[in-house]
Amino acid sequence: MPAELPGDRTAPYEVTRPLDTDYYAVFADVAGADRDAWARARTLVDEVGDRMLKAWETAEYPTEVVPRMGELDLLTDGVEHDGLTRLTPLAAGLVNMETSRGDGSLGTILAVQGGLALRTLALFGSDAQKERWLRPLADGTVLGAFALTEPTHGSDSTSLETTASRDESGWVIRGAKKWIGNGASGGITFVWARVDAPGDPDDSAVRCFLVEQTAPGYGASVIEGKVALRAIHQAHIRLDGVRVATDAVLPGAHSFKDASRVLFATRSGVAWSALGHATACYEAALAYAGQRDQFGKPLARFQMVQQRLTEMLADLTSMQLYCRRLADVEASGALRPTQASLAKFHNTRTARRIAATARDMLGGNGILLSNRVMQHLADIEAIHTYEGTESVQALLIGRDITGVGAFA
Repeated sequence: MPAELPGDRTAPYEVTRPLDTDYYAVFADVAGADRDAWARARTLVDEVGDRMLKAWETAEYPTEVVPRMGELDLLTDGVEHDGLTRLTPLAAGLVNMETSRGDGSLGTILAVQGGLALRTLALFGSDAQKERWLRPLADGTVLGAFALTEPTHGSDSTSLETTASRDESGWVIRGAKKWIGNGASGGITFVWARVDAPGDPDDSAVRCFLVEQTAPGYGASVIEGKVALRAIHQAHIRLDGVRVATDAVLPGAHSFKDASRVLFATRSGVAWSALGHATACYEAALAYAGQRDQFGKPLARFQMVQQRLTEMLADLTSMQLYCRRLADVEASGALRPTQASLAKFHNTRTARRIAATARDMLGGNGILLSNRVMQHLADIEAIHTYEGTESVQALLIGRDITGVGAFA
C-alpha cells in the first residue's frame, strides 16, 4: 500500500446520501399507502442506483430495472384502472420525486412507461387491448413507448405529418418520430398519426395506434451522443408502410386534445421530477460544505457558503410547496392544465439554478460523476424541455391569464 503523502486525500466525500430536507415540514404528514409508495421508490434507488450510474457513464439502457420497478408497483403513476394499484396524486408525485433524486434516467423510465404509455392505454384503449397489454406494461415485462414528437415537429406537435390510411385489411402508417423513449426497446409503441382517408368521417383527425415494434416497416435507431438521460434510450423511428389491423386503433383517441390529456397528466410528474433532482443537488452541496476544509476550516463556516445554501433552500422549499399544492388540487379534481404548466415552468427553471449553484460549490469535485451533481445538472436540461418547453408553458399560461393567444 503506497505511503500517504501530505495533502493527498483519497477518501471520497459522502454527498449522495439522502438527508430528507423538508424545512417547512411539507411532507411531514405523509402516511399510510402514500408513505409506503415513497419508501418503495427509495428501496428501488438504493438497489439500482450504482447500476444506473455506470449505465449513465456508458450510455447503456439497463432494461432489467424496469421489471423491478413493476415488482415494486411503481409504474402506475396515478393511472386509474380496475386492474392497477391506484396511487394518489401525492403518492405518484413522491415516487417521481424519489426516483429522480436517485437518478434522472430512472425517473424518465417511470415517466415513459407509466406516465405516457400505460396512461394512454388506460385512457383510450379497447377492452381487448387492455386485456392483452395493460398488465405487462404495469409489470414492466413489456416496454411501452409514446410516439408523438417528429423530427420537424417538437413544440409544434399539432402539425404532425405521420399519416394513417385505410386499406382492405386495416391501416397503413407512414412517417417518422423522434426522441421516443423505449421506441427501440422491442416492445410496443403508441403512434399518433393523422388519418388520410378522403370521404371518411375521421379524415384529418389525429388517432392513436398500438404498434408492435416487431411489425414489418417499423425501424428504430437509438439516438447517440446525448449528454443527458444517458441511461435510457430515445429512438428515431421510421414507419415505412407499417400495416396494422383495424383493431390496432385506440377507440377512445380521436384528436390531438386526447394526446394533450396524457401530456397534461405527465406535466405534473415533471414538476415532481425536477424537485427530486434539485433535492439531490442541494443535499450534496450541504453535505460537502460540512466535509470540505479550505483555509483551515470547513466550507460551512464561510458566510458566502451559508448565504448560497440559504438561497438554495429557499428555492427548494418553494418547489416543495408547488408540488404539494399541485397534488392536493389534483386530488380534489380541480386541477387545471395551466396550473400543471406553471408548476413545471417554475420547478424546472428553479432546479437548473439549484444544480448550477451546487456544481459551483463542489468546485472541481462537482464535475465528478461519482458525486452525481453534474449528472443531475445535465439531466435537468432534458426535463426542462420535454413535456413542453419553457416557452410553450409560458404561452399556455399567458393565454390563460390574459385571454389572448400568442402562439405563432
